[in-house]
Amino acid sequence: MSRKPKKLLNNPNDVPAEQLEGLIYACGDKLIKVEGYSGVYRNDIKADQVVVVTGGGSGHEPMFAGYVGKGLADAAALGEIFASPSPDIIIETTKAAQKGQGVLFVYGNYAGDNMNFDIAAELLEEEGIQVKTVRVTDDISAAPLSRMSDRRGVAGDMYVLKIAGAAVEAGYDLDKVHEVTAKANFNTRTMGVALGACSIPQTGKFNFELADDELELGMGIHGEPGVRRQKMASADEINGEMIERLCADIELKAGDKVCVTINNLGASTYTELLIANRKVHQVLSECSIQIHDTLIGGYCTSQEMAGYSITIFRLDDELQKLYDMPCDSFAWRK
Repeated sequence: MSRKPKKLLNNPNDVPAEQLEGLIYACGDKLIKVEGYSGVYRNDIKADQVVVVTGGGSGHEPMFAGYVGKGLADAAALGEIFASPSPDIIIETTKAAQKGQGVLFVYGNYAGDNMNFDIAAELLEEEGIQVKTVRVTDDISAAPLSRMSDRRGVAGDMYVLKIAGAAVEAGYDLDKVHEVTAKANFNTRTMGVALGACSIPQTGKFNFELADDELELGMGIHGEPGVRRQKMASADEINGEMIERLCADIELKAGDKVCVTINNLGASTYTELLIANRKVHQVLSECSIQIHDTLIGGYCTSQEMAGYSITIFRLDDELQKLYDMPCDSFAWRK
């Protein structure tokens, strides 16, 4: 008999709505639900600010609604598990949040999200709401650097949202928020490793098969193919290859300053994450790369997928100033 995912749920079809209700309860009165739609926005958006709207499929909690808060995103539109929000969800969420100073869409680069956010942007523009977009493309496993615009958006979304939200708090106008957010995306790289499969609650099945003695390097957060499937290996061997690939892709050099995230995809232990962080810090130190900040935990998960991703975010003076500004959301406070 094949193994099945084991979750404590009510009706599997109600999972996205119920997890969103739980998030809103957890945030007290800081988040407002968009009436009739799967979207939320901050209760304290200023009257004269650019608004940052994010979104994507549910199932990656705390991404995306968990990053709605001061100094991060202002609103999030959410789809079903691993599915894009529809254009009407995006439109109504944006209308609820926007203040007439323009809107920046920030979301991961997936075909469904691209289509639905583009449709929403076009319809909002027809109603006089100015919209610009940054698609996050941090997953180096998805395409070569020469086709960076084809890469997927994964855990690096959080850094890009952090910079967008901080730029808004700093008083940037829409053009400048867009410009510095695009720079943050260009300076972000991620690579993941999967040891076990994720699932969609409605199906009650794992999305793919990965043998007990195998791992997949570079697998995406929905189970998209990685760069290689192989027999299990040591942590240092796999983590060393991941950080070396990341450093080469972003062309880090001695003296550069970075932030590092070790992101739990759902079912890995802190022991594994900390061992990964040990190797990452050793390699960066050997290369004279300065680590400005380190985050370890579940920031962009994939249900019960076993494994984690490593993200490198390269700073310059402007990005560091914005990164160091405070933020306050369910998923990230500083």
